[in-house]
Amino acid sequence: MFRPLPRRKLAAVTTALPDGGHGAPAIDPYLWLEDVMGEAPLAWVAAQNAVALDELQGRPEYAPLRERLGTILDSNERIPHVRRHGAYYYNFWRDANHVRGIWRRTTLASYALPEPQWDTVLDLDALAADEGENWVWHGVTSLYPAGERCLVSLSRGGGDAAVVREFDVSSRCFVDDGFQLAEAKSDVAWIDADTIFVSTDFGPGSLTTSGYPRIVKEWRRGTPLAAARTVFEAATDDLGVGAWKDFTPGHTHQFISRQIGFYSSELFLRDGNGLTRIDKPLDANAFTVRDQLVIELRSDWTVGDSTYPQGALLATGLQAFLDGTRRFDVLFAPTATSSLDGVAATRSALLLNVLDNVKNRLVELSHVDGAWQRRDVDAPAFGTLEVSALDEIESSQYFLTVTDFLHPTTLYLAEAGTDARAPLKSLPGFFDAAPYQVTQYHATSPDGTRVPYFVVMGADAKLDGSNPTVLYGYGGFEISLKPFYSGVTGAAWLGQGGVYVLANIRGGGEFGPRWHQAALQQHRQRAFDDFIAVAEDLGRRGITSPRHLGIMGGSNGGLLVGAALTQRPELFNAVVCQVPLLDMRRYHRLLAGASWMGEYGDPDDAAAWDHIARYSPYHNVSADRRYPRVLFTTSTRDDRVHPGHARKMVARMREQGHDVLYWENTEGGHAGAANNAQQAQMWALTYTFLLNQLR
Repeated sequence: MFRPLPRRKLAAVTTALPDGGHGAPAIDPYLWLEDVMGEAPLAWVAAQNAVALDELQGRPEYAPLRERLGTILDSNERIPHVRRHGAYYYNFWRDANHVRGIWRRTTLASYALPEPQWDTVLDLDALAADEGENWVWHGVTSLYPAGERCLVSLSRGGGDAAVVREFDVSSRCFVDDGFQLAEAKSDVAWIDADTIFVSTDFGPGSLTTSGYPRIVKEWRRGTPLAAARTVFEAATDDLGVGAWKDFTPGHTHQFISRQIGFYSSELFLRDGNGLTRIDKPLDANAFTVRDQLVIELRSDWTVGDSTYPQGALLATGLQAFLDGTRRFDVLFAPTATSSLDGVAATRSALLLNVLDNVKNRLVELSHVDGAWQRRDVDAPAFGTLEVSALDEIESSQYFLTVTDFLHPTTLYLAEAGTDARAPLKSLPGFFDAAPYQVTQYHATSPDGTRVPYFVVMGADAKLDGSNPTVLYGYGGFEISLKPFYSGVTGAAWLGQGGVYVLANIRGGGEFGPRWHQAALQQHRQRAFDDFIAVAEDLGRRGITSPRHLGIMGGSNGGLLVGAALTQRPELFNAVVCQVPLLDMRRYHRLLAGASWMGEYGDPDDAAAWDHIARYSPYHNVSADRRYPRVLFTTSTRDDRVHPGHARKMVARMREQGHDVLYWENTEGGHAGAANNAQQAQMWALTYTFLLNQLR
């Protein structure tokens, strides 16, 4: 679903990321591969899959890896993360016995026990069997405060498009005459028990060029969708639109968000039948916390005699702001090494998650007698911290997740106003971390920028350039890559003698909006330069060498490794390119691609195409160069990044005589896999490929 949300709400929703030239013919001979479900393209996919599976599944590493990864992914010792709906805490769970998954609930007291007593609310395997559908869980929105009525989203095969059906928790049944939407990239939110906001495909002209809804309607129970009343219409070339209600007693508000582009939006307060525009910068995020309006800046903002810096977080009284007052409290101001990584609200406090040199720390703010009080939270000082409120309206408690590369993730129950926290759940050690160490280094990009990166490797590894190494990157959409614990990476790569490297290149959000904007649009090459600089630095330090170095990335990271592949092929011996963007001449015409023009630019604009054409992998691959071996993976059901990108790149490289492998999962959406078994297969194929190329 598409809903432009302030950053503090994104974590709760999650898991919420383009004629010829440069060697390409004026007429693309592989356009036919963009026909996702066409008979000829699917036959081509089947043939490519057969080649890849025949080779990789025949390797001795594959079967043990797939079995081990399946055990990890299905383990009952995984942390069952929960979300509160009413008095209960809900979890969606997949394992070997629940392939599609079950939606279940328990109480907080039971959740704190080693073995909680779970009550299954909806069995997706049983539902899929009864209805003959390939259902994949896509999320749920409940009606506050009881949480007994829900809008459940179900995807066919794992794509972004989903059906929406009203569900009654008390009866464990879908509501026969309830709210229902056909498959689309819809956005829904409760207003009251008989009314919802709905943005969906209402028919011709109701979608943006990005494929998202552009119209918000108010839909009352018992009336046909065609009779729903229009609340707001965005422009056709906007990204999309969404609406929601803040149910906080005494501060109840309805909001409409017009997402103009990926980084520009308007926010409207709905009062009765009228809309009041919140006077914020277009590229700023804004949301309310009780009586306060909170604004997160992506650019400097001058208001009167004051200038507030890019990356700052501001607050002011909502009513005073609506009345014209422009006095703000600065809740956070960035430094050269720090940025705001997230905001979570509890009943009594705001929790700021600060990223300082790619390590998290927490700051707690309380609004008391008209002033903000600040204190540092005594949280673990290593690795990555994530915060989510139990209930931002009723509770002062929050979940604190602590993780890094070598320490299994631990979930704590904490409370605002204190440093007390109680461990609730922890992952087991899926691999022996004792032999490894984590080091943070910096590489120097061609323009002199220092680029941090993490290296996870054996403490006794020799620095002779012989270590098989995987370098992972993303570098886009202001997304930060932080230390994380992964049983899959540990078992499949570290445990096999590999070195894992995580690069914090420009285009990401590690140092706030400035770090992202440094590689935006015409400056995109800087992200690729940073990634290449890290690869070269690994060689200078003796950690690895081109013979033993592989790179991996997905989505925008697939574009990253595609660009690195075509620009500096001599640096690598293996590339894993997952659900990638590669044809940057047509990306904006494929599925959701138009929504990313704020990131890359418009290739139909001659000046923008001049920059894009220099790095578009599909247009820069050449028969005259020697490339490392590549494994391309994607999904037929990916309705975000078109599988045609990977298909066409493989066809073109094969035509030029290059040695590449291709695997397209028929399910899974942009994640590439729809269930644990498919994930185990995908990662077993990936690491089998890397082990054989790099050892």
